[in-house]
Amino acid sequence: MIIENYTHQQVMDISGAGYTAVARWKEQYLAEQKGEPIEGKTALNPDKRRIQELEKQLADSKMDVALLKKATAFFIRDNPALK
Repeated sequence: MIIENYTHQQVMDISGAGYTAVARWKEQYLAEQKGEPIEGKTALNPDKRRIQELEKQLADSKMDVALLKKATAFFIRDNPALK
């Protein structure tokens, strides 16, 4: 859209998307080009999308580790043989 200098109307005609969707795509694309990803949106660029997936996996793993640490502490506390 931006690289080929298509207008919003041309993109709407090609894709069948509405004006607001095209405007959001353009806004997200321009933000990603500046290195400013939009929070809560899946990246358009495949490399950035992969980074987002890996960051989510890391955050999930950190939560799992924290939960396991708490569970282990309770297990040790409630088991007199381990004190």
